[in-house]
Amino acid sequence: MPNFECRDLCRRFGSRTALGGVSLRAEPGRVLGLLGPNGSGKTTLIKLACGLLQPDGGEISVCGLPPCTETKKLVSYLPDRMCLPLYMDVGQLLGFYADFFADFDKEAARKLLARLGIEEKQRVKHMSRGLQERVQLVLAMSRRARLYLLDEPIGGVDPAARDFILDTIMRGYAGDASVIISTHIISDVERVLDDVVFLSRGKVVMAGEADELRERSGKSIDELFREVFRCWASF
Repeated sequence: MPNFECRDLCRRFGSRTALGGVSLRAEPGRVLGLLGPNGSGKTTLIKLACGLLQPDGGEISVCGLPPCTETKKLVSYLPDRMCLPLYMDVGQLLGFYADFFADFDKEAARKLLARLGIEEKQRVKHMSRGLQERVQLVLAMSRRARLYLLDEPIGGVDPAARDFILDTIMRGYAGDASVIISTHIISDVERVLDDVVFLSRGKVVMAGEADELRERSGKSIDELFREVFRCWASF
């Protein structure tokens, strides 16, 4: 059973169609790249998977269940913007996550934070934006979830920080979990992707196993992405 699946998923905002019949699945033990330019529907799909939005049509499931209170226990969500309470220090954040999520591994989080040189008395408001985002990622990846939904995890950080972020993602999930990474920055993230879905204007324009697409096209995923969306933009 896939940890995430949607079929003919639709979502509209007034007269605008954000998703127009999207179908995809995320299998256990694999990292799926949800790839597309800004405005392609990536964040809408992730919010639907979290239960933050309701679909206008189609089907969506997390571990065989429609998004609901039970699936929230199985999903670790990293939003595309910083949402940590600025007044808290790191120790308070660890306690907050431990109280709120039964699957939160506080010791795993402490080890990752130590790699960043962050002390538990350090307050969020005194951190740079990039450091805040890394702390937020550490908290999200220190849960023992079945599905990790990471919305633009490398979009706002400098290139030097991306290796830490990708390494944290790859170390952070168990073999029965799935990771969905939404991004429009392909070159840095493609090395961790098992499967890819190209989204444009709310529709899937290409999908498949990353290695198979590379072999068939003779191009990297980044090169293929640029080619596909250059052609798509001309329509």
